[in-house]
Amino acid sequence: MKQTIATGLAAAVLMAMTAAACGGGSSSSSTPTSPTTTTPPTTTTPPTTTPPSETATITISANGVSPSNVTIVRGGRVTFVNNDSRSHEMASDPHPEHTTCPELNQVGFLLAGQSRASGNLNTARTCTFHDHIFFGDNGLKGTITIQ
Repeated sequence: MKQTIATGLAAAVLMAMTAAACGGGSSSSSTPTSPTTTTPPTTTTPPTTTPPSETATITISANGVSPSNVTIVRGGRVTFVNNDSRSHEMASDPHPEHTTCPELNQVGFLLAGQSRASGNLNTARTCTFHDHIFFGDNGLKGTITIQ
């Protein structure tokens, strides 16, 4: 009987050593295992975005329009301010029909120093605009997003 206990004990030790050498496996021993440490997930702060407002102002200068992309809420208006020494005529795309966002066509012709607001932009969409007089000047083109 002593030989049976010794053989069983030797077999158990051999199995435990084999499992440890092979990287583990399940074990029915009552030996406590070391606690698993986990790295907490990293959190990233979302980029700060400016929420859309009811109005936006786009300034026209010798360098072009600034900002060239604005976002407003439905029902909002965009004011164009001509700080250039030349006259400008801001209009909706496409050129020359100006039909995508007719509310922008209310800005129209602006002498140096003048400003004028668009009509209320009530439909959620993206409106692109350009200067009808200087259509080929990409600096005088932009986008208005209505949310």
